[in-house]
Amino acid sequence: MTRRNLLKNGIYGLGATSLLTGLYTYQIEPFWLEFVYKKMPIKNLPVALVGKTLMQISDIHVGDRFDYQYLIESFQKAQKLAPDYVVYTGDYVNYGNERQYKQLKEVLQHTVKGKLGTVGILGNHDYGKDWSEQKVADEISSILVNNGITLLKNEQTEIEGLNFIGFDDLWGLNFKPELVMKQYDKTKSNILLCHNPDACDLHVWNGYQGWILSGHTHGGQCKPPFLPPPLLPVKNKNYTAGEIDLLDGRTLYINRALGHLMQVRFNVRPEITVFELAQA
Repeated sequence: MTRRNLLKNGIYGLGATSLLTGLYTYQIEPFWLEFVYKKMPIKNLPVALVGKTLMQISDIHVGDRFDYQYLIESFQKAQKLAPDYVVYTGDYVNYGNERQYKQLKEVLQHTVKGKLGTVGILGNHDYGKDWSEQKVADEISSILVNNGITLLKNEQTEIEGLNFIGFDDLWGLNFKPELVMKQYDKTKSNILLCHNPDACDLHVWNGYQGWILSGHTHGGQCKPPFLPPPLLPVKNKNYTAGEIDLLDGRTLYINRALGHLMQVRFNVRPEITVFELAQA
């Protein structure tokens, strides 16, 4: 084989590889859902809750940027697992206009609900353009509540012995975690929901000990092998995805998101997390 033919074949091979990689990142991985299973040791957990399951769904991003029938199918798969608790950690829409309200209602006809309770918080995209439209947040909040999701806005609620603390979004209009953290009771079995993990670095925690469930980052959506994701919407670049020990009694878990801002993923599959509750 001549040098010219070698070069030609190499170019063809590179082109074919690039084409296949592009098809994979656009058509396969964005819809290749992974259920991630983890243990969740909780202080003061009632014996009756040991072995119960808590499902985290985050960042579904209903809108025009990808076919949200995928979300409905994912919800249907999740329902078959019959979780005891379900938490939603924000960003229900990619808001562009009021059409997203109708789309969200369509998806939430298939809401995954916990046998014991279903809780949610808002994310930055739920505040509309530039995270500054209260009327958008109010409409989305109404849709969530009407579909059986207990929405926490700097509030807490106890369900069958498990206490859920929910922050409003860090970038939104109503981030006031001190309203709920001044009521923090360390003798309860607590789980805290906070959409943007950057809030973990603020002085608002009042000695909180326990799990923090977040989303927001999508794990970067694309992650080169052996390298960090090039784009993360957080100040603290350690906050990418998965379980992170904050070394002060808090454990952060960042869900990689079920939906996506743009229909592209590489080495960062969409995720629904299923935790098995255990006594710490």
